[in-house]
Amino acid sequence: MDTTREQHQLRLSIGVTLLVGAACVAVGLAMRSQAIAFDGFYSLVDVVLTGGSLLVSRLVSSEGSRRFQFGYWHLEPLLVVFNASVLAAICSYAAFAALHDLLTGGHELAFGFGAAWAAIMGVASMGMAVLMRRRATALGSVLLQLDARGWLIGGCISIAVLVGFVLAAVIEGGPLDHWTRYIDSSILLALTLALLPLPLGSLWQALREVLQLAPDELDQRVRTVMDALVREHGYLDFASYVAKIGRMRFIDIHILLEPTHSLGTMGDVDKVRSEIARRLGSDIRVEWLTITFTGKREWM
Repeated sequence: MDTTREQHQLRLSIGVTLLVGAACVAVGLAMRSQAIAFDGFYSLVDVVLTGGSLLVSRLVSSEGSRRFQFGYWHLEPLLVVFNASVLAAICSYAAFAALHDLLTGGHELAFGFGAAWAAIMGVASMGMAVLMRRRATALGSVLLQLDARGWLIGGCISIAVLVGFVLAAVIEGGPLDHWTRYIDSSILLALTLALLPLPLGSLWQALREVLQLAPDELDQRVRTVMDALVREHGYLDFASYVAKIGRMRFIDIHILLEPTHSLGTMGDVDKVRSEIARRLGSDIRVEWLTITFTGKREWM
């Protein structure tokens, strides 16, 4: 499978993320803004994670090796597990830091400049999220989908910071001025609690693939096709096993016949296999399809 275009998009994302992350961390530290610094730190960590995605993309495009004879498809869900775990840990730590700041009296900062910066970062992040989402759809790339989600989260962070800082700038100097010192940490706490389900959801989906839990939709499709084919050809029974690992789907089908049943020539056998593949809508680029015939149920 050619992943050249996917790798190009990932390299673009890495370059833009590095610039955005470094700028946000610098501005956040200079302003003493936890929310802006968190946005930047999140982006810098995402650079490392996207770099891992780029490496996996290159491996997936290869044909495997003697040690990894089924290819490197299993690295995709493993990478998602790692990425989601890191992002969940970052969100959890940021929530703890925000809560600690709230309990110790908060802090003051220049909300006007912070709002302007958040607006710029929000537009940039959302633009990259839309771009990567379109590329992911066009290329059918799980890795680009993961990268697009990272940009979307970064954009949501910037927009939330913008809304909070605009509100703080409005009430600053008024009767509610004493509350402004808590706004930065409150925004960060709300963000982390809202964003935490996203990496946790990705983590669960990736763990299903790592544990090789059968995807319900694929399992049902295989069973429906084989139920009909067994009736049409007069076979005794069948057994099917499916798994999805990264972008590769593994389908293993065993067909039970009478011990005296004649399958005909090898061309006849391959014709049945081709018929099953056609009905399944199999794509050799993303499926590992194995079909065997046996006269003994214990071989199923």
